[in-house]
Formats: sequence, structure tokens, C-alpha cells
Amino acid sequence: MASTSSTTANPSQTLTQANFLQLLVTQMTSQDPLSPQSDTEFAAQLAQFTALQTAQTTQGNVATLQASQLIGSTVTVTPSGSTTNLTGTVSAVQMNAGTPYVVVNNTPYGLNQIVNIAPTITPAPSPTTP
Repeated sequence: MASTSSTTANPSQTLTQANFLQLLVTQMTSQDPLSPQSDTEFAAQLAQFTALQTAQTTQGNVATLQASQLIGSTVTVTPSGSTTNLTGTVSAVQMNAGTPYVVVNNTPYGLNQIVNIAPTITPAPSPTTP
């Protein structure tokens, strides 16, 4: 019998820049004095960590932008633990631990719960007569 597991990011278990620098200092102080690591290796590690942080920040900003662009749109969502879809208008965006949630019928839903976005039809301006 196969089992599945899912992992959820725990904010208290994420590596911050302070944690990384602490690990870097520990690595430097614990290295073998007869064969020390090159300073370029440490610089490369710091550059990789900085690039990862930048990518994560960018991803969060894009998700927030996507959610905010849905305000006023009619969406269909699947509530957690339900097989029945719900349709409503996005009235707001709430942030929870850096993750955006769209508010439909006064209930927040994650972007991954949206199954359909109805196109927003903008009425044409009425013609003016001279």
C-alpha cells in the first residue's frame, strides 16, 4: 500500500540570512586549519543564498500582484475539503504569513483554490452627442 505525504513550509523552519551567516561563521571556525576552505567558496555560497532569497521575494510579489488584479473579478473556487465549487466576486485580498488570499463571499481562498476566472467585461463608453 502506497502512502503519500505532503510538506508545508513552516516559517519558523525557514533559513534566514542571519541563520545563513551564523552557519557560515560556524563553518569558518570549525574548518581544518591545515586545509582551509577558499574564501571564494564562502563568497559563492553567500551569492547563491542571496539569489535564492531574491527569487523567493520575487515569487511572493508576483503572487500578490496576481491576487490584487482579481479584485472585482468573478471567480469559481473549490473550498478546502469540498467537492462543490463556489462562484463569487473577489472583494479583497488578505495577506497571511506573506501569502495572498482572495476574499470571495467574505471567505479567504488561496490562489490554488481558484478553478475559473470569468473575464471582466468593461462596458464601452457611451457616445456623446454634440
